[in-house]
Amino acid sequence: YLIAGIILSPNTPGIVADMHLANQLAELGVMFLMFGVGMHFSLSDLMQVRRIALPGAILQIAVATLLGIGISMMWGWSFGSALVFGLSLSCASTVVLLKALGDRGLLNSVNGKIAVGWLLVEDLVMVLVLVLLPATAVLLGGTPIAGSDPTANIWMTLAITLLKVAGFIAFMLIIGKRLVPFIMQIVARLGSRELFTLTVVAAAVSIAFGAYKVFGVSMALGAFFAGMVVKESDFSHRAEEETLPLREIFSILFFVSVGMLFDPRILIEQPLHVLAVVGIIMIGKTIAAMALVLFFRYPINTALSVGASLAQIGEFSFIL
Repeated sequence: YLIAGIILSPNTPGIVADMHLANQLAELGVMFLMFGVGMHFSLSDLMQVRRIALPGAILQIAVATLLGIGISMMWGWSFGSALVFGLSLSCASTVVLLKALGDRGLLNSVNGKIAVGWLLVEDLVMVLVLVLLPATAVLLGGTPIAGSDPTANIWMTLAITLLKVAGFIAFMLIIGKRLVPFIMQIVARLGSRELFTLTVVAAAVSIAFGAYKVFGVSMALGAFFAGMVVKESDFSHRAEEETLPLREIFSILFFVSVGMLFDPRILIEQPLHVLAVVGIIMIGKTIAAMALVLFFRYPINTALSVGASLAQIGEFSFIL
């Protein structure tokens, strides 16, 4: 999908696709990706492995972010750019890991549960980063959004943002958690497969858009919580199966649009920079994760499983 995007990009000869349309479809792709992550998020699974997943993931994010900051500041980047870049390298793809473990029948193994729990903590940290980034962008050296006041108190902006997020989370956990499964139950009784699929998709898009319009939080966070409340329904497996083709189509378009951003000239102009980044992702993160797992007195095979699971970056990296 990334290669297809590269072929269609304005940076390569031949066909050039409509970048504006691709970006709009990518927005939907992000929503459906986050919806899928939310549907896989299980608080009970996370609680089982919290003693290693919680401190391990946070420390590993810190190590990978520091490596990213260190190397990009050596290139002369500003601290704000280096921080965002480091955070982008620190998170791995839960979707990729779930598929890889599922294909090998390791999803319910101890090692599988630790790896998934670890990545779920990473996802939650990245969701928090996505929420805080717009509020702190100007402080980090970003350009103020049109219509916003760059002189406004950053702490006040941050406090308001966190209050809005807390309000949205409370709304979803108190009302959404009951309302969405209730609607799904009514629609399921009607016996129409198309209507059921449409209801799930409408719930995902409506909650994501409502989160943005009413609470001022990102659509990605809204879609993540939409997936979480759909998972609470008795029909969550059916919802996952029937929306999978649609989620995959828009996910494909997301990765195609990312491919369209790639300029192959960077491999010729900055090969050492690219190699250094790949080194951080595939070697630095793996060694850091393995060392942390061994520090918590887990066996070497668990350390290898978790280390290998984290030797990648995913959708959050691109969204950030």
